[in-house]
Amino acid sequence: MDSIIFDVDGTLWDSTEKVAIAWQKVVERHNVPSDHITAARLKQEFGKTMVAISRSLFPDLPEEIALDISNESCTYEIDYLLMDSPEAYPGVAETFKTISKKLPLFIVSNSQAGYIEAFLKITGLGDYVTDILSFGDTGNEKDSNIRAIVEKNHLKSPVYVGDTLGDLRASEAAGVPFIFCEYGFGDITGHPAAAYISDITDMIALCDKGTL
Repeated sequence: MDSIIFDVDGTLWDSTEKVAIAWQKVVERHNVPSDHITAARLKQEFGKTMVAISRSLFPDLPEEIALDISNESCTYEIDYLLMDSPEAYPGVAETFKTISKKLPLFIVSNSQAGYIEAFLKITGLGDYVTDILSFGDTGNEKDSNIRAIVEKNHLKSPVYVGDTLGDLRASEAAGVPFIFCEYGFGDITGHPAAAYISDITDMIALCDKGTL
């Protein structure tokens, strides 16, 4: 293991309560029902691309309109998070500060452009992260973005840390070992990971060990 690539939502923080409020405000301006946009529902959606999320949240709307509302919600979401900020999970700051002294850290997410940057600004963790990439930056699926980070930074033995089955499948497609966060949003029952953590600080011991 020569580097660690992290997911964000469900792995490093839970912003769903704040994001739900932001989305509700935008959706209501379009006179579209927003009662179903809750933190619990968003936990089921996070990790998907924005196209997939818009189809799921607004199945009765024309796809173009659904995507427009979703994109507008995403833009406002970042502004709202910067005003009413969630916190990183306990132990994230400690973990980043500790392991970044030994290995370079990266973040790859299916989020919109600017979301990872907002996370780093809110948490103050930007100094510990070498590079980031999101779906909004490239329009590509997560496996492609993981490969892009690996190739750009000449990584030889990276791992990906995430919390959903989609994360696991993206890691597999990218040829990168997957570490599953048992505390996150998803469930990978029946799909083995290279390692499992019950707390983000478990990454410190894995980093010290050096191999999975």
